[in-house]
Amino acid sequence: MTHPHNTETSQIRLTEHHAQADLRTLLQLCAAGRVKCSAKTLRPSAATIAQVAEVLDAGDFYPDEPIAAFAWPLLLQAGGLAQLAAGKLALTTRGQQALTQPAHQVLTGLWQRWLSTTILDEFSRVEAVKGQRAANVLSALRPRRGHVSAALAALAASEWTTVDELFTAMRKAGHNPSVARSERALWKLYLEDPEYGSLGYDGHHPWALLQGRYTMAVLFEYAAPLGLIDVEYVDAAGARDDYQHNWGGDWLERISRYDGLRAIRLTPLGAFATGQTSAYHPGPAPEPATAGGAAALKVLANHDLVALDGLPPAQALLLDAFATRTGDRTWALSPASLLAAVHAGRDLAELRAYLDRVATALPDTVATLLADAERRVGAARDIGSVHLIECTDTATCVLLASDRRIRALATRLGDRHLGVPADKLDRFRKAALALGHPVT
Repeated sequence: MTHPHNTETSQIRLTEHHAQADLRTLLQLCAAGRVKCSAKTLRPSAATIAQVAEVLDAGDFYPDEPIAAFAWPLLLQAGGLAQLAAGKLALTTRGQQALTQPAHQVLTGLWQRWLSTTILDEFSRVEAVKGQRAANVLSALRPRRGHVSAALAALAASEWTTVDELFTAMRKAGHNPSVARSERALWKLYLEDPEYGSLGYDGHHPWALLQGRYTMAVLFEYAAPLGLIDVEYVDAAGARDDYQHNWGGDWLERISRYDGLRAIRLTPLGAFATGQTSAYHPGPAPEPATAGGAAALKVLANHDLVALDGLPPAQALLLDAFATRTGDRTWALSPASLLAAVHAGRDLAELRAYLDRVATALPDTVATLLADAERRVGAARDIGSVHLIECTDTATCVLLASDRRIRALATRLGDRHLGVPADKLDRFRKAALALGHPVT
């Protein structure tokens, strides 16, 4: 297939550059503490899904059916970029580093980490197939994802492939992401009636119904938001009829939210992420304002930041973290706003890198403000937990502090106290004992 379907109801989403913008936006949302997830399931809350959908660079695929907005918080957790803290996602050290790393590398890492995660079984999102929660019904996740990943890697880059053509190619190549653990397990799956409508009956579990729906779930909800594939899709209702002969199927408009996926095309990012190419050569980018690139921002000498044409969500969230918003498109930098951001765990290097990218030259006043804040940040550092050792008299303190072994382990604090870092306490105790002073 050289061209996608071109019908009135068909939509085409080119994902590569949107994904890079969405990555930055979601990282900024997590840094701001605005992504809530369930502590039990790790799934995003309904309010978070709605909030994420609002800031996605091109919106979600469907206005009332969360796909990308549902996937992103899970992708960040599976990739080790964010973790739950008091019900909200907070950036890990790796997530903080990702704020300034090339987006295509981070997205590739997220895809690779997703292939081995157990945070979610994508087939659980195919809610019309019931009986999944029974014991020993669904197969292991990693082999299933491996088959889909291998099929993705086998696609010809930049060529459209219909979903049904993909299914055929997967079956010929032996890429069979079997959902059911066994033939016996198939009998526990059903659409409407667990007895008369079991999918175990001959002819009632076609490849597209189970393996196909699982494949579409992985591709549409995870590979596409990550920018690995462009997608052509229609409304899911009535898009496929491969289930209607099943008991209860004639009452359903669709089996899954992914039924509308018509065709996919491997992007340059997808070719890089699947190992087809050793270097990333991006495809043509849309306008900067929609690609998440550097939009027009004026940095004024009075420390004001002005975006006359607005900013992409990721950039606005970044400025919200480091500056005080004074209007819909204006912010003000100040010593207090910069130091408050640092106190909240943000890195001034992130702001400086952004301003250096969007401004031809920073006014001297702004450069001085940033430099002063950076000096203040380095003036006091948290070096970790320290044990305070109290001696009964000055002579004991001097004896311990002057010992060759203890000098490398402790710092004298006044006449009768020594400070010992937590990771050196055991060695300090042994050295003090050798001098005849066990630490009690």
